[in-house]
Amino acid sequence: MTTFRISLPSKGRLSEDALTFLESCGLQVYKPNPRQYEAVLPDLPDLKVLFQRPGDIVASVADGSVDFGITGLDMVMEKNPEPTSILILHEALGFGGCTLSLAIPESWEGVTTMEGLQTYTRRLGRPLRVATKFSRLTGKFLSRYAIPFTLISAEGTLETAPAIGYADMISDLVASGQTLRDNRLKVIEGGQILNSQAVLIANFYRLKASEAAQSLARNLLELIEAHLRGSTNYSVFANMRGTSAQAVAQRIFDHSTLHGLQGPTISPVFTPHGNGDWYAVHVVVEKNDIYRAVNELRAVGGSGVVVVPVTYIFDEEPPRCLKMTQALRLDQPPELSDLEGGLIK
Repeated sequence: MTTFRISLPSKGRLSEDALTFLESCGLQVYKPNPRQYEAVLPDLPDLKVLFQRPGDIVASVADGSVDFGITGLDMVMEKNPEPTSILILHEALGFGGCTLSLAIPESWEGVTTMEGLQTYTRRLGRPLRVATKFSRLTGKFLSRYAIPFTLISAEGTLETAPAIGYADMISDLVASGQTLRDNRLKVIEGGQILNSQAVLIANFYRLKASEAAQSLARNLLELIEAHLRGSTNYSVFANMRGTSAQAVAQRIFDHSTLHGLQGPTISPVFTPHGNGDWYAVHVVVEKNDIYRAVNELRAVGGSGVVVVPVTYIFDEEPPRCLKMTQALRLDQPPELSDLEGGLIK
């Protein structure tokens, strides 16, 4: 049996969310020793789990020492080598959301936009000193606005850099923005560089060379997409009177928008004294449409409405499996710029 490896974030909120997410997908990570940097997925025995820093995950997948990885899009776009060997299998896992943004001191009166920052820099008469962990993305973004700058590479807390005086402003990941406000910083309008969240990546050449790796990737994508789609849907059940299942279905089609995945499922309800012309109706609806769905079912004679969360919805062929197959037909992976939906133009 060929063994493959997937790297997960080793610590912090992203690590916790990745483990919770995989468990929700039906893939519980078993780590017998919390001090070890290895674990297993009992349901995928040919996939070993490693734990690394988010940036190291990108490097490991890029050089092929690890086959798959879950990390932030910010790290992929910042750390990937050129030309890249990374293929983004899933660009929106739904956790780890944040925005790489430029932030300036609140005391810079009148500076609220990128154009205002250009004017401020001209008045300053020297390049802006920008503290960041994202030199590549930040440099490209500032260059687009022709703003003179000096990047100051920094680790740890960046929010104190302007107050201490070793930088004029920062470029950092922002979630709620509370930490910026606590340190009297503000995000510049138009200064959002990248919308980021957790992504699933793979080494393109390892996938292309191994059918076993492709099969494993499909298994991962199947479970991930089924969970993500299921998490935004509910099953709605109701009882309705009718002369036949077709008559009940027609009433639903004529007077509501409840068509489910392909159409409503309708089956007879057997009562102690016979059918009684009762039918059970089942439709799957989007979470945001629950109240409308219940009201529409009631309007066409539905009663005893029951709403149940959906755990998984498996498609015949998940869209991202198709995208992977199309990408692997190429001689080299697509440019990440073709997949960087998070980059804010």
